[in-house]
Amino acid sequence: MTRPVAWLPAAAAGLAVASLAGLPFLTLAPNRLVPGSPVGSGLAGAAAGALAIGAAVLLAGPRGPWRAWAALGAALAAWCALLLGAGQGAAGLLAGKPPAARGALGSGAWLALLALAGLAAEAARAALPRRGGLVGALLLAGLLLMIAGAGLLDSLSLAVEYRARAGAVAAAFVQHLGLASASLLLALAASIPLALLRLRDGPASRLVDGLVGGIQVVPALALFAALVAGLSGLLSLVPALRGLGLSAIGPVPAVIGTAAYLALPLVSGIAAGLAAVDPDVLAAARAIGLTPREVLLRVRLPLGAPLLIGALRVAAVQSVGLSTLGGLVGAGGLGALVFEGMAQFAQDLILLGALPVIGLALAVDAGLALLAGGREPA
Repeated sequence: MTRPVAWLPAAAAGLAVASLAGLPFLTLAPNRLVPGSPVGSGLAGAAAGALAIGAAVLLAGPRGPWRAWAALGAALAAWCALLLGAGQGAAGLLAGKPPAARGALGSGAWLALLALAGLAAEAARAALPRRGGLVGALLLAGLLLMIAGAGLLDSLSLAVEYRARAGAVAAAFVQHLGLASASLLLALAASIPLALLRLRDGPASRLVDGLVGGIQVVPALALFAALVAGLSGLLSLVPALRGLGLSAIGPVPAVIGTAAYLALPLVSGIAAGLAAVDPDVLAAARAIGLTPREVLLRVRLPLGAPLLIGALRVAAVQSVGLSTLGGLVGAGGLGALVFEGMAQFAQDLILLGALPVIGLALAVDAGLALLAGGREPA
């Protein structure tokens, strides 16, 4: 049994209570495009706040398995109370209103839900030292899906927006996953030889450092614009490349641009992993007659695996996030929903694109953390 960081549960509970007491819980607007009028949390907020305080008190007390499990139960109950209160509150606000009216989660609800998620994760870590955070996240997601599946959140504006665009969201999610995967694979293909060059002292190593480091200082908009212009010029000179599926607008510049930003963490991590092997181990491997290729595959890669997977984990999460910028160059994906929502000043449409990106990034991080067998994801 391990105790979480002492101040985290109290801070999470305090943030939840303060958010519910001082910020709008819901907003009521005449349509999806205008700001809404704030509405308080009422009994649902009071119940969730009391449960959050109870969970924090349990975690602050003496160690004991039952206290951690009771705190986890209280945090999950607070999460459910807040979701149910939001769904039923929105339904009550919209009763008798025109179909265009929208009841949306306010800033207080979003902050309180985030705080309760952190509180539940801390309680889960106290109850289950190994993978407790992951278990807590799965429980929170499962409760959310159960409540949403029962139709208890249907009146919230985000659910209304999703029902109107369910097909588009699903297609964008698949596109986004394809963009992120292609970018990561391209970055890996380019980074492995660059990392091998970086292991060598001399001009080659400095050139690699300058190349991958220099890309990071280029603003994303400038890099994507340069790629569009460069690909357009290349296709004008060699029109036959269009037959291979290359285009100046669409997935190609998005994948290349995202892969360029992934080069730094991948090259640095791969080089560090391959260089982490003790020189005496390398000398022993060479002494028994292993070739340089065998030393790489049988010694450097297995011993450097933790650092290699760590670099892959960072790059994979970055790939999911950076692929959102593909919406700027016509590549589709969830970024297209985000930028469409920004153009329309439609908050719910922005969230329809942003929330799946966050969820996908967290899922990728957790999956690679399990693969690495190291500590659980934050």
